[in-house]
Amino acid sequence: MNAFIEPPRKISLLLRIGIWTSEKVTGRRMLPARILAWYPKAALGSGVLESLVAHHDGKLDERMLKLVRMAASFAAACPFCIDMNSHEHESLGIKADEVLALRGQLGLESVSTFSVREQLAIQYARLVSQTPLKFHMDFIDQIKANFDEREIVILASTAAQVNYWARLIQALGIPPAGFSE
Repeated sequence: MNAFIEPPRKISLLLRIGIWTSEKVTGRRMLPARILAWYPKAALGSGVLESLVAHHDGKLDERMLKLVRMAASFAAACPFCIDMNSHEHESLGIKADEVLALRGQLGLESVSTFSVREQLAIQYARLVSQTPLKFHMDFIDQIKANFDEREIVILASTAAQVNYWARLIQALGIPPAGFSE
């Protein structure tokens, strides 16, 4: 499966360095970065956004943020995002039944290994990923009771970042990169 368009034949040196770096880090050919080279401002902005992704911050550990990225990927139904954001989830202790719950095939409450904070973060990522956005105040009160302001911003921006990529990647027809193979 190919993307809707091919990358440009000539890519500026600055973008080539960024693409090389992202491909070295991921070990995969990063077609999104290559196609974005058609519009360098979008490529640079997207690269900066990606470089600032939170992987661990205070009580928001890698597992929590991986759960948020996976939940947003499944909610956005983005094959590339699911592939990339689910990569090596087992190394963070995310089990098969938890993945089924993230996919919506099991109820979150039926998976005893999710903490209350993880359940809330997953629900929040799903809400951030729906259109139109709807937040009930009772849910927001639960979020505020379980996360501080900084954590709420990190959760929201992490889910929103996945949604940015999901929309962009799907709009360009970019297939999964094979992270989960």
